[in-house]
Amino acid sequence: MKIPRVMSTQHPDNVRLPFFAESPDMSGDDEVQEAYYAFSHLGCDEQMWDCEGKEVDNFVVRKLLTKYEYFFSQTKLGEDVFLTLRVPNPDVEREEAKVLIETLESIPRSSDAAKLFYGRDKAPIFEIILPMTTSAISLNRIYYYYKNFVVGKQNQLFFPGDINIAAWIGKFFPETINVIPLFETKEHQLEAHKIIGEYLKDKIIKHQRVFIARSDPAMNYGMISAVLCNKIALQRLRNLSEDLGVKIYPILGVGSAPFRGHLKPETVDMILDEYPDVQTFTIQSAFKYDNPVSSVISAINKLKNSQMRDGRVIDEERGIVIINKVEKEYKKIIKHIAPLINYVASFVPKRRMRKLHIGLFGYPREVEGIKLPRVISFCAVCYSIGLPPEIFGLNSLSEEDIQYLKEVYPSLTFDIQTAMSYFNEEIFSLLPDEVKNLIKIDWEYETNIEHREITSRIIRTLKEGKKLDIQTMIVEAAHIRRFLG
Repeated sequence: MKIPRVMSTQHPDNVRLPFFAESPDMSGDDEVQEAYYAFSHLGCDEQMWDCEGKEVDNFVVRKLLTKYEYFFSQTKLGEDVFLTLRVPNPDVEREEAKVLIETLESIPRSSDAAKLFYGRDKAPIFEIILPMTTSAISLNRIYYYYKNFVVGKQNQLFFPGDINIAAWIGKFFPETINVIPLFETKEHQLEAHKIIGEYLKDKIIKHQRVFIARSDPAMNYGMISAVLCNKIALQRLRNLSEDLGVKIYPILGVGSAPFRGHLKPETVDMILDEYPDVQTFTIQSAFKYDNPVSSVISAINKLKNSQMRDGRVIDEERGIVIINKVEKEYKKIIKHIAPLINYVASFVPKRRMRKLHIGLFGYPREVEGIKLPRVISFCAVCYSIGLPPEIFGLNSLSEEDIQYLKEVYPSLTFDIQTAMSYFNEEIFSLLPDEVKNLIKIDWEYETNIEHREITSRIIRTLKEGKKLDIQTMIVEAAHIRRFLG
């Protein structure tokens, strides 16, 4: 079975709008067309369909097959390209919990639409992503709910002596689904191998996909901590795969900003070298829409033509020590700058229609009891005021730590230098002394002069207590970076 290499997502980190968007905040049929565009023009082999935190279109399969009939007659949905649903987690998002049930119930209906289109039993959707996974129990609840209650009910009689449900409305297909855990916290990324081992022990499964978040751990613990968490989790999953004899295919959720993964068309080779043990990389909105189409297509082809390989061996004990050191200093800074971040975040433009919903710390996020915006807005604010978040927590690192990091994290210097090109020392005039003392800048870097001029204007506007044109300037700076946040 084909395992996708490139997953297009709906993360709203883009500055520019795609040509087909009917409004600045994409939703509804825009996102249906986006899925087609990702498959047919860009060459992505998977589209994540986000059912979490927005109004859900459960008829996406029918719309794709009827509106783009020729393409999907040649390129089979569920065989050549894939639609993968991200659902709410009932353990965390109680108000959205029943959206999960509606989404699971829609899977057999999508299969009916595909059967009419292809003339055979065809499951266009057979995998779902569970965010904020914390245990094997939460995975099993979804796996068995679908198997026993969505599909299982087809064998029940309406009443004694009558026909069963399947005879009345048709058989339910597929009989089972694959549940992909999305691990977002430090604790659960480091325990991912145990959770997956527990989940797989009573199932005959040849392969398992596992989603490792990159953005939220960076926001919660700092960029260095996020990278090390990712790498330790990937190493432990490799070892589990060997122990169980089950192929494990990791997905890494990377964005364009260095803080969120630094996957852009021009960094594909670097990312493939940094994470050789990842099977699927996310292609988020900034990657797709803030770069020339030709370079986007070329980069996606390069990803698709590469293969997953063994990763570097990492000293886990030493890595965890550094994770904890960086996290401690990172949170000290966040505590002091949160009011400034939250104020400026109100000027960051939205790029998708989203309802507020509960996430790791809730949306808005919460770190050390301090509420923050979602990670894309958080990054957009930090870059827009000349304070790249990649540098938060670097003051905790010794020379020995940095040398070790350069061995296990080869892109470290490039990531920091890229981030520092957006640094503007004028921001110190807005920061309390506690923060100034925690920001350590001993890395060589070259300032992006054009970006600096815009951030200086934003800083002056904030110091003067004005609001005029802040959003315009935020967008102007984002155009230079080629990502919003």
